[in-house]
Amino acid sequence: MSDFDSITALLKKYDQEHIIKFWNRLSEKEKEFLLEDIRELNIPEVVGMFKKTVETMNANHQKLDNRMNPIPAELYGAVNRSPKELLIKYEQIGLEQISQGKVGVLLMAGGQGTRLGVNYPKGMYDIGLPSHKSLYRIQGERIRCLIRLANKDFGSSKGLPWFIMTSEHTMEPTRKYFKENNYFGLDEKQIYFFDQYMLPAFTFDGKIIMEGLNKISKSPDGNGGIYKALRDRNILDEIKRLGVQYLHAHSVDNILVKVADPIFIGYCITKNAECGAKVVEKAYPSEPLGVVCEVDGKFQVVEYSEITETTAEKRNPDGRLTFSAGNICNHFFTTDFLNSVAHKYNSKLKLHVAKKKISFVNDDGIVCKPEEPNGIKMEKFIFDVFEFCNRLAVWEVERDEEFSALKNADVPNGKDNPKTSRLDVFSLHRKFVEKSGGQFTTENIECEISPLLSYAGEGLTHLVDGRIFNSLLELKSAEEISTNSSNVN
Repeated sequence: MSDFDSITALLKKYDQEHIIKFWNRLSEKEKEFLLEDIRELNIPEVVGMFKKTVETMNANHQKLDNRMNPIPAELYGAVNRSPKELLIKYEQIGLEQISQGKVGVLLMAGGQGTRLGVNYPKGMYDIGLPSHKSLYRIQGERIRCLIRLANKDFGSSKGLPWFIMTSEHTMEPTRKYFKENNYFGLDEKQIYFFDQYMLPAFTFDGKIIMEGLNKISKSPDGNGGIYKALRDRNILDEIKRLGVQYLHAHSVDNILVKVADPIFIGYCITKNAECGAKVVEKAYPSEPLGVVCEVDGKFQVVEYSEITETTAEKRNPDGRLTFSAGNICNHFFTTDFLNSVAHKYNSKLKLHVAKKKISFVNDDGIVCKPEEPNGIKMEKFIFDVFEFCNRLAVWEVERDEEFSALKNADVPNGKDNPKTSRLDVFSLHRKFVEKSGGQFTTENIECEISPLLSYAGEGLTHLVDGRIFNSLLELKSAEEISTNSSNVN
């Protein structure tokens, strides 16, 4: 039986023969492209996933109120409720592990900048800071700063490996961007790119959607696809070879993210956690942030839509919301737990559904753009592994210091856009300067501190103490000042 015959038989078995409906209209090159597209999909697996998804969609979803409990207090720490001495202890534990090469960073960078109005990876985006540094550069320089701090405190540093998950669309632009920018001064050999898998879009009656005569409509499998990608792209093997025991995972679009945060890492290690979630306190009961909690004795992120208003508004005796741990896609994992998830539980991860308007090829072979949702895209979420975790540690941080999402293009009174991200950076960096003895004449002065100079506001006193600033303040590292000077004609 030829390859085409075997694929035809497979498609017929799973009621997907329409994929090759226009076979006779394709060139030889187009035919080979389509065959490769089909081979890359595991048809039995994705059709099975669709059926599982439909069952989930059709299930009678009851509110989870009576099944929910807050995270146990002994596993729920917070920056603003911890004494300074304890924070220093956590930080030193984290820095020591970094110095020994036992910590790695998992960056989820599969997103395009489409909603920001650009056609390149979101990680390459410049939000308009005085330095014009991109998200990738800022995070890369934070890694460099941590390596320096670990070396300073513990006399050596074996590096901080950076594992970057892209998508099919962002892989090559990201690789090229890193190379053109000399990997932001990091060791190229400690940066590992791998791409997540793609899942096909389905019509509501279970047909895989074709976006062209010879091309299947696909989209990334969500940030929860990281587990399959780590396993099948052999990244877990590389992590083991390097001796990395702990990983900090986060998405690329948080301008304030503390990459490989040593305090968070130290806290999770102290709690003997397999998995950790960094959270912010919900600003108000109906804020659309999922909350980390227990459901039927297992850890879970529950969306606001899954509980009643009464439960969302519940408060503790101290006045704080009972379910206040707002999830921000910022996690700690042990390597052992990642291996366990990848090899034992990946197939058990939930599938989440988004009903979308998806371009499709009609019966006449014409590409159409629907006016109403005509299909579904499936994805997995990174936090859905919480239920497989025996010991989860939750660490609450200050929102204005660690969380500012970049999702949307600038519009008047908009949220989570370049302007709000930029203002959040200025506000935090002014706070760093003021804590170090500097002052500003007004509260709206732009202030940017290079990640190469300071990781979280440390080491600024000799630069700002006793000084008053009345205009733009951009603090750079000696390396940057020297480079800029050498570039002056």
